[in-house]
Formats: sequence, C-alpha cells, structure tokens
Amino acid sequence: MTKILHIAIREFVATVGTKGFILGILMVPLLLGLAIIAVPLLINEKPPKIDGEIAILDPTGELVEALREQLAPQAIAERRGQLEKKIKEAAPEQIRRLTASSPAAQQALAAALGEIPTLRVLALPATSELDAEKARLHEGAADEGGRLALVVVDRAAVRKSDPDGEFGSYKLFIREKLDERIVDEIRGGMRRSIVEARVRAAGLDRARIEELTSIPRIRSVTVTESGEAQINENLQILIPMGFMILLLVSVFTGGQYLMTTTIEEKSSRVVEVLLSAVSPMQLMTGKILGQMVVGLLIIGLYAGMGISALVSVALQGLLDPSLLVYLVLFYLIAYFVVGSLMAAIGAAVNEPREAQSFMMPIMMIMMIPWILWLPISRDPNTLFATLTSFLPPINTFVMLLRMTSTTPPPMWQVWLSILIGVISVYGALWIAAKIFRVGLLLHGKPPSFATLVRWVRMS
Repeated sequence: MTKILHIAIREFVATVGTKGFILGILMVPLLLGLAIIAVPLLINEKPPKIDGEIAILDPTGELVEALREQLAPQAIAERRGQLEKKIKEAAPEQIRRLTASSPAAQQALAAALGEIPTLRVLALPATSELDAEKARLHEGAADEGGRLALVVVDRAAVRKSDPDGEFGSYKLFIREKLDERIVDEIRGGMRRSIVEARVRAAGLDRARIEELTSIPRIRSVTVTESGEAQINENLQILIPMGFMILLLVSVFTGGQYLMTTTIEEKSSRVVEVLLSAVSPMQLMTGKILGQMVVGLLIIGLYAGMGISALVSVALQGLLDPSLLVYLVLFYLIAYFVVGSLMAAIGAAVNEPREAQSFMMPIMMIMMIPWILWLPISRDPNTLFATLTSFLPPINTFVMLLRMTSTTPPPMWQVWLSILIGVISVYGALWIAAKIFRVGLLLHGKPPSFATLVRWVRMS
C-alpha cells in the first residue's frame, strides 16, 4: 500500500507542478479577469456611426412613409430602450441591482445594442431598373451616406390580388458586410409597416388589436416547502450544462494525463526502472489514484468559483448542496471507468499518435450526453434518458443531467445507476489490468482491437 501511495503522490505532484497544468487550470479565471478589464476599454472604442440610404421600390405606394417613420432615429432609439428594459426584466433581481450600480455593465449593454444609425429612406420610381439599383449597393461607404439596402415590395404585399389567394411579401438586398443589427432594423421596420398597412386596408383599429393581443411577460413563482420563490428559467437551464461541463472536464483531464504519462514512461523506458521496484498492478493503481486527485482538484476549483459567483449575486438557492456530493460520487465512478481505459491505452501503444484510433470510440461515446444535454435536461424522464442513465459508461453523466433538471428522477433510479456504475468500474479495472500487465513492456507495432481482446482473455 505504501508503494501505491508513493506512486500516487509522485503522479499528482508531477502533473500539477507543471507550468502547462497551472496555466491550463487557471486559464478560465484569467480570461474572465481579462474580460472584466478589457470590456470597459473596448466599449469606449465606438465603431463608426452608420449613415446610409435604404432604397425601396414600392408598387403599392403605401409603405414608403411608414418605413421612413419606422427607421427614424427617434423610433429606433425608442425600440432599443424597450429592448434594454426587457433584457433587464428577464435578469434576476440581484443581477439587475448589480448592473444598475455598474457603469461599465450599462456601457457594455449599450455597446451591444449599438449606436443609433441614421437611415434615409429613398422611394424609387416604378420604372427603376432593378439590376442598376442593386449595383449601387457597391457604391460609397456605410458611414458616408452610401446605399445600404434595397427593398423590393410585392404588389400583393398589402392587398391580395385574388381574394382566395395569399398576401405577398418583399425582397431585401443588402451590401457586403452590413451590420446585422441594421439588417434586423430594416426587417422589423418592413414587417411593422406591412402589418399596419394591411390593418388599415381591412378597416381595423391597430391600437385596439394591440390592446386585445398584448399580454405582459410575467415571472413564474416556484412553490417550495419553505415558501414561494422566483426562479430564473434561463439559469435553471444553464446549471445542468455547468455540471455536465465540470464532470467532463475533470474526467477527461485526469484520464488524458494518465494516458500521456503512461506513454511517456513506456517510450522512455522509465517504466522498466519502475517495474523493478513495484508490480504492474501497483504502478497502475498508483497512477490512477494520483490522477484521480488531479480531477478532484479541478472540480474543487471550478465548483468553488461557480458557488462563489452564485453567492455574490444571492442566487445560491438555485443549487441544491446535495448535488455537489453526487457530483463527486459520479466523478469517481466516471473517472475510474474512463481512467482505467486510458491507462490501458497508454500501456498498449508506444506514442500518442498510435492512441488516437483507440481514443476515438471512447470520445464519441462520452460525447453523447454532451450533445443531448438540452433535451435530456428539459425532459429527463423520457424512455431514452431513463435507459441511458443505466448504460455505462455514460450513465453517470446522464443521471447527473437528470438530477440537475427541473424534474429529478426518483432516488431508486439514482442509486441503481450508482450500483451499475460501481459494477462497470470493477469491469473496467479488470480489463485495464489485463492490458496494462501485458502491454506495458511490449514495443514495436501497436496492437489492434483483436489483439487487445486476446490480451484480456489471457489468464
């Protein structure tokens, strides 16, 4: 046991003591810190204000003035103010208070919405040549009064040409690299202008229709055992994704280091020196335990950052503390399964390039929960989600997604998945031990899958 602990400590220290690991594990905090510093500096660098022309060919004769009103600077400013209000209303109360007291956050939101453009609407005569008008989209600059877009309206856009037919629409031609926010303004302006023209043509009152069809967005209230609470739906969706990323990163980081160090020691013949003092099983066990602690270190660091962020904005109520216990438990199961296979691959090959063919099937299987995290977290009790939560090696990932969703599974399913995971750990370690013992001292041509199967079947 002492030899295994020495190997585990050596493996842990050799991994976390490298500059690459330190930089890698600190990369996310460093990037967040740089973003906090850089965003206020970048938002002061305002892009050139858009000042251009929107040409419209309108055979109906009813949309030019309406579009001109919709694209007036005052109308655009009013709509962006309403959008900013909706964004703030969708955010939790704690974040709204935080951004309200932060000029940098308000400036960042204003920069994201963009500066109010100056858009002049030009009505084209019905005799205009379409190709010639489109060619003018290449003339002038977007901030120097050049033509930005050309709108061609169908004749039946406002009134049907046939009572039993359908309404027409319009075509939009834009210049190269036009800001998408300007394109959205044109599309929105045309949609509102056409709707208003159709309402007038039908002899209806637009204000009355808006009054009858408009319902304000309400914030749902969750009833818990301790009382009522307002929960942000967007954050509820992001929490399962955060747990999934944390589990994947920690498992694959520890497994990748385990495979890499095994290959390096085998190719440099260091493993022959190690095997003179310890048995292959002691070496494999020590290496697996050492990299397991590396993964736990990653979980502790990033989970602590996430909890600190929730506490700082008083949203810790979104997180059930028991989920952190299950996160560690599922990590141990997933790591021992994946780590054992990684150790077996590292012992079987001679260099990292040869390991890619063995790694690909594992990677593809482990990516299934990540690809399907949204449908699983939104509807965690479907037949597919239930079956995959009992299917190793992805059962721990799927079960964690289900537990962090809005409708967690019954506890008997959770513990059944854990039991299946423990059995899969035993099977993975047994397979890895067979391959590790045979392949560790072999050199030359890398084995095939059939060869690995023969090694496992050897007594």
